[in-house]
Amino acid sequence: MKKLYVIDYWVPFPSSEYGGLVVVTAESDEQCYEILVAAEDSYNSHHFPKAWEAIQKAQVFNLVEDVESKIIERFTT
Repeated sequence: MKKLYVIDYWVPFPSSEYGGLVVVTAESDEQCYEILVAAEDSYNSHHFPKAWEAIQKAQVFNLVEDVESKIIERFTT
């Protein structure tokens, strides 16, 4: 079953002064992490462990329909 993850953006100040939000559809926490890591540039690669922490704290909703696993929306500053 696919899930919808609503994740607080994990890159701390000053790289991301105000934070943000990322919404992802994925089958598991691990797949969600893989999608996020694939989408990030190498500049933020040292923050990837924080991405895992953010996934663990995310709001997660079960989806009724089978949808593609991907980033649905992203707002970061």
